[in-house]
Amino acid sequence: MDFGKPAKTFEEQLDLLIERGMIVEDRTRAIHYLSHLNYYRLAAYWLPYEADRAPHKFVAGTTFEQVLTHYLFDREFRLHLLDAIERIEISFRTQWAYHISHQYGPHGYLVNNKSLRKNERRLLGDIEELRTQIVRSDETYIAHFRKKYDEDFPPAWVSCEIMSLGLISRFYSNLRAYGVRRKIAATYNFDEEFLEGFLEHLTYVRNACAHHSRLWNRHLSKKMPLPKGKPAGLRDNIYIDDANKTEHKIYNTLVLIQHLMTVTCPESHWAIKLAELIDQHGINAQRMGFPPNWKDLPIWSAALAKP
Repeated sequence: MDFGKPAKTFEEQLDLLIERGMIVEDRTRAIHYLSHLNYYRLAAYWLPYEADRAPHKFVAGTTFEQVLTHYLFDREFRLHLLDAIERIEISFRTQWAYHISHQYGPHGYLVNNKSLRKNERRLLGDIEELRTQIVRSDETYIAHFRKKYDEDFPPAWVSCEIMSLGLISRFYSNLRAYGVRRKIAATYNFDEEFLEGFLEHLTYVRNACAHHSRLWNRHLSKKMPLPKGKPAGLRDNIYIDDANKTEHKIYNTLVLIQHLMTVTCPESHWAIKLAELIDQHGINAQRMGFPPNWKDLPIWSAALAKP
């Protein structure tokens, strides 16, 4: 079937929302936001308020301001997540470069043999991706390396600075050297297999944030792996509710991020700012997979009690 709907003006878009039952108290303000945020971008935030998806009628009392509040919260929430992910990513780069170079030398991360790699072909692809990133880089330290040294690739502690989280996590996951993997994972009190899966999930979340994708009320297609025995007690903060599919929501990811923040930035008030953000916008956190008593759980109560 061909798509035959004509484009609508911003005024027509607003009229359609009103026709479907949305309350708009300030028409000028609503048109302003529609003209800068895109109707279909905002649609993700009003879908939960639709009483019937077929004719797209809204639940009685639904307002444009409610929808906008969730959008503005989600934007601030993504930025807050990126603040934590940046710290975690930089910490992981540091640990990866430190342990791989001390165990196998400055360029040991490029060594491709069966004793060190799980998948030699995949490593070749990752090395080529790194080569492309090096060629495209305009960082001063890369230019300095090219000018001074003959090697195509810098040492691990330089290369890690231009690797994406996805690329460096693949270098980690492809390591057959379990001693190095365990040393890196032990920094965060994780099992090395769990760290591998979590980095893949964190890359997915990071990319969603970086590309301005919605995280509020989102069904995460890449489910986070659940920690097993390590660290002790962390599993007590995880929330599983099959009826509400919380394993595909963002809450459990936040538990792991908060744990990592206590390791990498123990003086951070990241959890306090998260709670303030939810409270200030009046957000129903359960739509994001939060348990009703989340602030009372050990990892949060300790962080929220910080002076």
